[in-house]
Amino acid sequence: MLWRRPHQRRGEPDGTDMTGERGGHGHGNHNGHGHDHGALVDHRGRLAAVLAITVTVLVVEVVGAIVSGSLALLADAGHMLTDVAGLAMAMVAATLARRPATPFRTWGFVRAEILGAAAQAILLLGVGVFILVESIERLSRPPEVASTAMIVFGVVGLLANVVGMMILAGSRSSNLNMRAAFLEVVNDALGSVAVIVAAIVIATTGFDRADAIASLVIVALIVPRTIRLLRDAVHVLMESTPPGLDLAAVREGILGLHHVRDVHDLHATQVATGIPVLTAHVVVDDGCFRDAHALQLLDAVQARLRDDFDIAHSTIQLEGPTHVGHEYPTHD
Repeated sequence: MLWRRPHQRRGEPDGTDMTGERGGHGHGNHNGHGHDHGALVDHRGRLAAVLAITVTVLVVEVVGAIVSGSLALLADAGHMLTDVAGLAMAMVAATLARRPATPFRTWGFVRAEILGAAAQAILLLGVGVFILVESIERLSRPPEVASTAMIVFGVVGLLANVVGMMILAGSRSSNLNMRAAFLEVVNDALGSVAVIVAAIVIATTGFDRADAIASLVIVALIVPRTIRLLRDAVHVLMESTPPGLDLAAVREGILGLHHVRDVHDLHATQVATGIPVLTAHVVVDDGCFRDAHALQLLDAVQARLRDDFDIAHSTIQLEGPTHVGHEYPTHD
């Protein structure tokens, strides 16, 4: 999700006397209020193509699991089933994210991508637990498996997953929603590799437990990546500080401006991937209000946040040194 950087309006102050430097900031209306869905990249075409491929592979692998009796192939098909649901949710999230903001939902539906990623992660964890239980049972009583059918259907699944990875590769870093979709396809490809390897082992050595072991490998591939994805989604939903943003450095950056005495109630969160939001109370000299420097200083603060910390949406409250005595005790 991309923000369009605002520019200084003609005739507005440039904040030079507040910072002691020009820096070409353009200190106009750069508080970033509102967001432009026209800047959002539309990934729905990629998601639709991968969804169609995944549905096809799901049907093929279910048939293959029935024909071969392979738990690994059935486990991969089960993973595919959650992928179909996950990719469908990703499509819905990508569509909702492009809906405009309203007075009721001032951010629109941009957070739908986070909810979609969290839901996908929960589905994947459920599949991982199911496969784990079935694999342990089959290790003690391994059934006979048709290795040739496993290889055929495993190769079909792998080729389809490779195509899906190629489609999503260019957009996997756009947001958590696309990252989740790409992650699912990668996991499916690795699962197909595990199925193929297990089939080769069974065909060459007769070691039937290789099917259950391959299923455990699929679990090992699913769970750690899923936990990381869920952690990142929860990080956003809990309104934690955006990764890589040092609030201590932000505070020092604001305090480095002329006439700034203190910074408190400093909070930073993410609405969605690539949309950090910051609020702060900035204590300034009383003279800034008497001499009409306050607007210039506000421009300077928000320009520093934008240019030094890539925060385009900020809400800054300027206050005099004595105002803190009138604030609620919950302020920090």
